[in-house]
Amino acid sequence: MTEPLTRARITAPISSAVAWRIVALLTVANFLNFYDRTLPAVLAEELKAEFGLTDTAIGLIGASSIMIYAVAGIFLGRLADRRPRRLIIGIGLIVWSLLTAASGGVWSFASILVVRIGVGIGEASFAPAANSLLADLFPPSKRSRAVSIMQLGLPIGATAAFLTTGLLATAYGWRTVFLIAAVPGLIVGAMMLFIREPERGASDRIAGASGRVDRPFSRVLRPRTMWWLIVCGIGIQIAGNGVATFMVPLLQRYFDLPLTLAGVFAGIPIGIMGVVALLVAGRAADRSRRRSPGNRLRTGAIWIGASAPLIAAAFLWTSGGVGWFLVLFSAGWFLQFAFHVTALPAISDFIEPRLRATAIAVLFAAFYIFGGGLGPVLVGFLSETFAAGADSAADPAAEGLYTSLALVTPLALLLSAVAMWGASRTINGDHAAVTALTNTEGSAPS
Repeated sequence: MTEPLTRARITAPISSAVAWRIVALLTVANFLNFYDRTLPAVLAEELKAEFGLTDTAIGLIGASSIMIYAVAGIFLGRLADRRPRRLIIGIGLIVWSLLTAASGGVWSFASILVVRIGVGIGEASFAPAANSLLADLFPPSKRSRAVSIMQLGLPIGATAAFLTTGLLATAYGWRTVFLIAAVPGLIVGAMMLFIREPERGASDRIAGASGRVDRPFSRVLRPRTMWWLIVCGIGIQIAGNGVATFMVPLLQRYFDLPLTLAGVFAGIPIGIMGVVALLVAGRAADRSRRRSPGNRLRTGAIWIGASAPLIAAAFLWTSGGVGWFLVLFSAGWFLQFAFHVTALPAISDFIEPRLRATAIAVLFAAFYIFGGGLGPVLVGFLSETFAAGADSAADPAAEGLYTSLALVTPLALLLSAVAMWGASRTINGDHAAVTALTNTEGSAPS
């Protein structure tokens, strides 16, 4: 049986100042998440040379941590709905930082996979617990902005990795880069253990929102909106992880850039554009949410839909050189960041508070397994396939990778845009259903 939500007195939500300090710490933790995750992609050519790896193997390195992230995230998401989220995030951060340090001691392809799988388990602790925490710190009309600030860790972390990894690897060797990256994570993980955690449901004015739930996965997967968002996330992750894994190798092979410069240039669309996009899209999403939950997702669908033709144009206009390629690609990549500030806050619009971490974990598991895990392997496999057929090309490896990314990236973004539009058509009904459910179980509507 499901334990009913009671009408017990709700503890006052945490003050705005304290809430934003927690957001700041979560943003730093997210920064470290994506910095550590990006390192193997920036060092792909070095790993390839030292261990004799193929492009498919490079894709498998990224996919291995993502796949285990997805599976471990389901367990950790359920745990985050029952246990203090600060402990789950803090301990997870310490674990993945220690294993990032261990990445500097790998001796074979198999050892790389084992260590990066461990990193993925640690990183899986973050997203479900952090997004659940934000939903209890801020009311619905401010959640996109809060999520957008936390998600700044993604582009800033990736940018920092792209900008610094080449320099550090050139100066000290690629193994030392992993050791340096681990130190701040241990410090931030310890700090996370001592934050003040809000009561579940406080920002929605739902009392007793931490009770046990019968058949949690059935309840999470019941709304049609959840399925649309899963498909949307799959498209975003195929494109995002394919680009994150192979952008630096593309710039090195196709445009003949050295590692340091390729890392800097890759940081422009993935990092700098992401920072601006999250800030702009977060505010736009919150404004549209004031009218209805569906409007927030329609905003995301329009942005992502517009990104696909710009990305396609970037690959079609490589004759203009790396400058024009980066201009068009950056414009398209700017728009696809709308996913993070529309899809993730939308979970709290149709999932009750005591299941939100579980819902985030299920969403991440589905789109990481079928999108994040598939993207790098698909791009790597197609790269080798197209290279094998490019007998007359001056550099078959460059042509193969270029063709692979040119096909996969825009098509995956189109899939994502269509699915988010579908979610925008079902979320209002699902929002009304969860509101009726919480009323039936004895709570005030959100």
